[in-house]
Order: sequence, then C-alpha cells, then structure tokens
Amino acid sequence: MFGIIILILIVIIVIMGISIYNKLVKEKNYVDEAFSTIDVYLKKRYDLIPNLVSTVKGYKDYEGDTLTRVIEARNRYMSATTPEEKIANENMITGALTKLFALTESYPELKANQNFMQLQDELVKLESEILQSRKYYNGTVRNYNTLCQTFPAVIFARIFGFTNYPYFKVENEEEKKNVKVEF
Repeated sequence: MFGIIILILIVIIVIMGISIYNKLVKEKNYVDEAFSTIDVYLKKRYDLIPNLVSTVKGYKDYEGDTLTRVIEARNRYMSATTPEEKIANENMITGALTKLFALTESYPELKANQNFMQLQDELVKLESEILQSRKYYNGTVRNYNTLCQTFPAVIFARIFGFTNYPYFKVENEEEKKNVKVEF
C-alpha cells in the first residue's frame, strides 16, 4: 500500500513538473515574441535615422553633439546581442532623439524642411508603435518572471535554467527629466 502511495505521488509530481515546464516554455516564447516585435519596430526606426541625419547635416550650425549621440546609440543597438544591451542602448537613442527633436525649435529653417518634417512624422508614428510593443513586452515579462518566482514553478525554473527577463524602462534619471529648450 505504501508503495502505491509513493508511486501516485511520483506520478503527480511528474505530471505537475511537465505542466509547469510547458507553462514556462510558453511564457518564455511570449516574451521572445514580444521582444522580436519591438526589434522589428526599432529596425524600422533605425533605418530612418540615416535619412534624418543626412537631412540635419545640411544645417552646419546644428548641434553636432546631439547628432553624434544619435548615431552612436544607433550603432550600439545594431551591434548589441543580449536583451539587456539592446534595452540599454534603446534607452540612449530614445533620449538622444528626444533632444534632437526638441532642438529643432531653435532652427526654424530645419523645422520648415519638408523632408525633415516627414521623417519626424514617421518617427513619431513608430514611437507610438514602439511604446505599445514595450507595454506588451513588459506585460509578458511580468507574467513570465512571476511564474519563475512563484512556488512550485520556481523549483522547476531553477532546475531547467529559466531566468528572469529585464523590463524595458527608463534607466537613468536624466532621461526622466523634461528636455529644456533654450533660445
């Protein structure tokens, strides 16, 4: 009788383990899919940046430092390999683009440039799509991380090497502040 009880407990644990493992895999795949969606939108945005840079370069007095930061952040993102690196570089480029667009207020001739305004409109639309994708990503990360941290799934997550994913969030205090435009 004791052997049957042990056997039933083992079967229950195995079935529970398989179920939890499958749930972990499913949630991890949701996170990967959400990150992939962000990647697609960011690729679109980064493909627009060289056009934006070439338009802005036509204005010799333009803020070279801001332009350099945009280019450097884009290049770092394109060479990043881990989600953590991509998120950090994405935060940098978002801040640099925000400053770039805020500075256009100081350059009426740039603001009047049809090509620049069209590129800016496209980037604004993409920013909205990226924001929605980040929300979805963060939601899937929340679900996955919660699963990985709650009992009994935490046991199986550790056994099978499931680790937490990072959230997309503003990392430094400078990016959280409003951009000041001085004339």
